[in-house]
Amino acid sequence: MKLYSDLPARRTAQVLADVGVVGWVYLWVRVGQRVHETTLTLAEPGRRLEAAGTGFRGRMTDAGNSVDGLPLLDDRVAAPFRSAAGIGDDFASAGRDLVGAVERLATLLGLVVALAPILLVVATWLLLRWRFARRATAAQRFVDAAPDLDLFALRAMANQPMTRLARICDDPAGAWRRGEPDVVRALAVLELRESGLRPPPPSPPA
Repeated sequence: MKLYSDLPARRTAQVLADVGVVGWVYLWVRVGQRVHETTLTLAEPGRRLEAAGTGFRGRMTDAGNSVDGLPLLDDRVAAPFRSAAGIGDDFASAGRDLVGAVERLATLLGLVVALAPILLVVATWLLLRWRFARRATAAQRFVDAAPDLDLFALRAMANQPMTRLARICDDPAGAWRRGEPDVVRALAVLELRESGLRPPPPSPPA
């Protein structure tokens, strides 16, 4: 599998693109973490409510225990305090529910904020890199020596813009049929550049 171009300028651009994608992913991971942390601050009222409910329950329970067993009164004085302690449990439970809801929201927002731009860019990058690697790997199997350039010259005449062909020769098809080596090589180079490949060295003169 050929991942990078043979051409220095294009290879440099590919490496910079890879580094840029890594930087992009890191940036949005940090943004997602920041959103998560900021959203978690909304859970502070829930934590206070939970702490207040827990404290109230403890105080009412302690008060009930302190008057429990008084002579003649049995459990009649302690019962209202213990009942009130249940209200503290309700407040603490409501606080925990609020904290849990905010934590779930923070996680969801953090993931959405981070993953949406990451997936968009990474998916595009992977598609482009896969297309290049597939094309370059396939083309590399057909370009081992100068005679192989004939195939790429033919592909150039089918794929390259007319303006590029005209800069090489006024009659590229005729030159290709006649086997003119300079024209064939120039046409092949056009197509090979699209695949990120260098042409093989010219054949030595007979």
